[in-house]
Amino acid sequence: MKKENPTAALIIIGDEILSGRTLDINTQHVAKTMGQLGIDLIETRVIPDVEAKIIHTVRELSASHTYVFTTGGIGPTHDDITSESVAKAFNQKYVLNKQAHFLLEEYYGKENLNEGRVKMAYVPEHADLIPNSITVAPGFRVGNVFVMAGIPKIMQAMLEAIIPLLEKGIEVKSQVLTAYTQESKIAAMMEEVQNEYIDDVAIGSYPFVQGGNYGDTGTTVGVNVVFRSQSEEKIAQSVRELEKRFTAAAIKFEK
Repeated sequence: MKKENPTAALIIIGDEILSGRTLDINTQHVAKTMGQLGIDLIETRVIPDVEAKIIHTVRELSASHTYVFTTGGIGPTHDDITSESVAKAFNQKYVLNKQAHFLLEEYYGKENLNEGRVKMAYVPEHADLIPNSITVAPGFRVGNVFVMAGIPKIMQAMLEAIIPLLEKGIEVKSQVLTAYTQESKIAAMMEEVQNEYIDDVAIGSYPFVQGGNYGDTGTTVGVNVVFRSQSEEKIAQSVRELEKRFTAAAIKFEK
């Protein structure tokens, strides 16, 4: 029986993501990092820069997951409202953090510490700062919620800094078995193997077409079958079971 890992949720905050002006690449990085740490990323939500929405989402996910990570909305402009919204979500005052202010003043120089930059030193009253090795302006933690920048390079630096604070689980391993056939032709075989290993292995299928559009002459149709588990042994066993079925049905496949 698999061990229950800590769980996490990711909140991507920003109108620019929802409008399509900015491409979200933070989700992939957070997901890969959580997998390596044995923390199960259960869900990701993309929400607008709306105070009520941020407050509601933070409260809901904080109550249902071991960790919540947010990205975006902690910059110097008027629409960066994540920090104040998180303060309200936890019923804390939104205050100037002396340590954050010192870091920003030292980095920019007192004469260059304008109103926008000072804004980045305001956090919930009882927050712990998250270091930012790129531009100094910190993220912060309140309870089980970690608030980070939206700029990928900065977010990645902040995430790296908080890893020692996170409870680790068992890393989920994965293996891919590629079948060169239509998904419908292997659906029953996959279901049989999944039912046999239901408590130990998650099996998913991801169809693809190479060389053109589906149905075109010269195209290659296939399915990447992905096996995920805490146990490499269970993965290997379930892969062998599916390989047997592919062989019996004369389906070409490769690892």
